[in-house]
Amino acid sequence: MLKMDRYDYIRTAHRVYGKSIREIARETKHSRNTIKKLLKKEFTSYTPRSNQNYPVLQDYRSLIDLWISEDRQSPKKQRHTARRIFNRLVSEQDFKGSEATVRNYVRVSKANQGIASTQTFLPLLPDVGQEAEVDWGVAQCFIKEEKVKLHYFCMRSKYSGKSFVRFYENERQQAFFDGHIQAFQFFGGVFSKIIYDNLKTAVKEILEGKRRIEQEEFQKFRAYYSFEAKFCNPGKGHEKGGVEGMIGFVRRNYMTPPPAGNSLEEVNEKLLKDCFNYGSHQVRGKDRSVNELFEEEREHLIILPEFPHENLKTLEGKVDKYATVIVEKNRYSVPCRYTGFKVNVLLYVERVEVYYKNKKLASHKRGNGKQEWILNPLHYLELVQQRPQTFKSARPMKQWKEEWPKGMNSLLEQFCEYSGERKGIKEFIEVLRLFNEYEKSEVLAAIELANQEKTSSSEGVKQLLYYMNEKGGEESAPLKNWPTLPPPDLELYKRLEGE
Repeated sequence: MLKMDRYDYIRTAHRVYGKSIREIARETKHSRNTIKKLLKKEFTSYTPRSNQNYPVLQDYRSLIDLWISEDRQSPKKQRHTARRIFNRLVSEQDFKGSEATVRNYVRVSKANQGIASTQTFLPLLPDVGQEAEVDWGVAQCFIKEEKVKLHYFCMRSKYSGKSFVRFYENERQQAFFDGHIQAFQFFGGVFSKIIYDNLKTAVKEILEGKRRIEQEEFQKFRAYYSFEAKFCNPGKGHEKGGVEGMIGFVRRNYMTPPPAGNSLEEVNEKLLKDCFNYGSHQVRGKDRSVNELFEEEREHLIILPEFPHENLKTLEGKVDKYATVIVEKNRYSVPCRYTGFKVNVLLYVERVEVYYKNKKLASHKRGNGKQEWILNPLHYLELVQQRPQTFKSARPMKQWKEEWPKGMNSLLEQFCEYSGERKGIKEFIEVLRLFNEYEKSEVLAAIELANQEKTSSSEGVKQLLYYMNEKGGEESAPLKNWPTLPPPDLELYKRLEGE
C-alpha cells in the first residue's frame, strides 16, 4: 500500500528538485510506471484488485464450490462452515494454505451461488402501544443467603422500550400467565399484539407456515384480555430481538451482583423498582426518552378488565394411606384423620390448597420438582403420639427436626431423661401440638423458658405459655367481679412433679 509521505516525496522530488523518473524509482524501489502514474494524478491510496485470484486455492476452488452447492440439500444445522471446509481440505486434500484464505473464498463462493452468509434486517418503526415481546431468562439469586436458580419473565414494549421483569421459581403455565397479569398492571393496559417464541405453555402444535394450535388455557387467557398472539418461526428468536436483548441487559444490570432477600417477594420488589427506574435515556433512533414514550403509549393500550384473570386450577383428589394428596407427581399432606376422603385441590402460582367440602384442610408452598414430599408435621402429631416408637423415623418429624432450634432438642432430651424415652416422646409431642393453638414465636419462647426452669412435662410448658400470654396481653382485662390470680409459683410446681 502506498503511503502519503511516499507520494509527497515522489512528486516533490520530480517537480521541485527536478529528479528523473529513473532516479526516483531507484531511490523508492517503485517501478517507473508507478512513478509516472503518481505524477499524473492525485493521491488515491490503495486500489484493491478487481479480481481476486486466490492462487493457493487454484486446485481446490471447484471442490469448495461443490461442497457449498450440495449443502442446499442438507439440514441447516448440518451444513459446512468455513472452518469445516478448511479442516476437510487439510485432512482430505493435504491443503497447505491458511484458514483466512479459505474463509474469504467461501464468502465469495456463497455470494456467487446466491447464498447469503450474513442476514440483513429491515429497520422497523412500531406503532404506539400496539406490540410487545415476551421471553424468559434464568439467573442466580440468594434467598435467605441460599443460592437458588430463578426464572425471570420479561415483557418489553416495542414502541417505548420499557420492560417489566419478575422472578418465578419455574416457567409453568400459571407463572407464565401471572407474568402477563403483573406486566399488564405495570404498563397500565394490554398490548394489541404480543410476540412469542413457540413456548409449550402457549403452543400445543406447530403447523406449516405461521399456523399454530394454541393450548386451550392460553386461548382462554388471551381471549379474556383481548390480545392477539404472534409466534416466531422455529429457531428465529431474532424476530423478537428487542426482548432478546433486554434479557441480557436485565441480567447484566439488574442481576449483577445476584439479587438477595429474605423471600422471593422481597427480591421481586427490588426488581420492580429497577423496572420503574429504567427509562431516563433515549433509545437509538427515538427523539424522546423511554419514560416519555412509556407515558404516551398508556393512552393507546387496551383497557384492563375489571378483575384480573383468575389464575387458578382446580383438581379432584383422594387422600392416600400416607395422609397425602398427589398433585403433579408431588405429595401434599393433610391431617391424618382425613385419610381416604375425596378432596378438592386449588393450584395457585406458588401454593397448593386442599379442601374437604368448604373446609380448608391444608395450604402448602407449591413444589417445583417431582416426587417431593411436602409435609406439614402438625398433620401427623396425633398419629405419632399413638405410635411413639415411630417418632425418630417418621418422615414428617425428620424433616421438621432439620429446622428445629437447639432449644427443642434440649427439651426433648430433658423429658426423656426425666420420664423415659417412650413417655418423654409423648410429653414432647403434646408440646408440639401447641403450635396448632399458638403463634410459633410464643411456643418457642415458652420452650426456652421451660429449658431454663428445667421443666419436665408438657403441662409445665402449657402453664408457662398460658402465663406468658396472660402477662403479655395488654388489651385483655379480667372479667367483672372475677378474682385476678397471682402468677404461679414454678418452684412449687416442680416439687409437685417430683413427688
